[in-house]
Amino acid sequence: MQRKVLVAGAQGVIGRAAATRLAARPDTQVLGLSRRTEPSIPNVEAISVDLLDPGQVRDRLGGIRDVTHIVFGAYIEKQTAAEKSTVNVAILRNLLDVVEETSPGLRHVTFYQGGKAYGADLGPFKTPAREDDPRLMPPNFYYDQEDLLRERQEGKDWSFTALRPEAVCGFAVGNPMNLLTVIAVYAAISKELGIPLRFPGTEAAYRALYQVSSADILAEAADWAGTTPAARNEIFNITNGDYFRWQHMWPRIARMFNMDWADPIPMPLATYMADKGPLWDRMTERHGLQLIPYDKVASWPFGDFIFASGFDNISSTIKARQAGFHACIDTEDMFRNQFRHLIDLKVIPPVA
Repeated sequence: MQRKVLVAGAQGVIGRAAATRLAARPDTQVLGLSRRTEPSIPNVEAISVDLLDPGQVRDRLGGIRDVTHIVFGAYIEKQTAAEKSTVNVAILRNLLDVVEETSPGLRHVTFYQGGKAYGADLGPFKTPAREDDPRLMPPNFYYDQEDLLRERQEGKDWSFTALRPEAVCGFAVGNPMNLLTVIAVYAAISKELGIPLRFPGTEAAYRALYQVSSADILAEAADWAGTTPAARNEIFNITNGDYFRWQHMWPRIARMFNMDWADPIPMPLATYMADKGPLWDRMTERHGLQLIPYDKVASWPFGDFIFASGFDNISSTIKARQAGFHACIDTEDMFRNQFRHLIDLKVIPPVA
């Protein structure tokens, strides 16, 4: 094997896509790290480990030798920025403490940042965002993880790459930040109720410029970064490569579900979808869907956050293209393909 890759957070939307892609590459062995090991990923050795527990990390991973790459997609959600920094730096440090000791041939670490590096969670920010934009007021766990890596790799042979997506779209059970399943499950329930598909956010968000990142494009970027000298110790924005407004995309999404659509109504999904669990259970039984608990199939608060962002959210991807990464996809095609994939996986009902 030319590459032996540890993918941390392998059951998340980002990690699962990365593990799937890398496991299909020749001469590459992939070990998927997560607290849970189901559902399985083809050709990936699953290892159950709590990265927040240093003793368990050493116990579960201390016998693994010759790791060449780490793809770090693990994340722990906390209420405050300071708490997020504390735990998310700790899990990265705990993993590095073991791998650096047992695998002196480590060559590269890929990790993920995102729009919070530019203040997308705080309000309107400079657009298009560029990787050389100045940092915001700390704490910010993206910066703290980056600083840890810069400090740890100084004078060593391994390098790192930070990838900055926006609203990653893919599939993983129980992922707290997955726009794809929010839209898909919301559409399926709306269709079941015989009502049109309404954009549930604000008028400003409906008309603002937005962007998303396909989990598959992001996985391709992780593969590229781990083997490309131009990516050493660099940060890259990675998106689908296009921009859109929900006011134009939403009717197209409705057509993908063979639904009518209607004017947007600000409607907090966390409130209005809270009682739909019994309905979803009946839909699951009737259509033979995967038995995914309703509270794990979509994160309504995350959808509310995205659909209330009433300002342009766009970043420049020119730096990645100049470095040699050219993968892109039309976002309408991405949604269409990924909705079909969810149907094939029996996550949502078929489109009649």
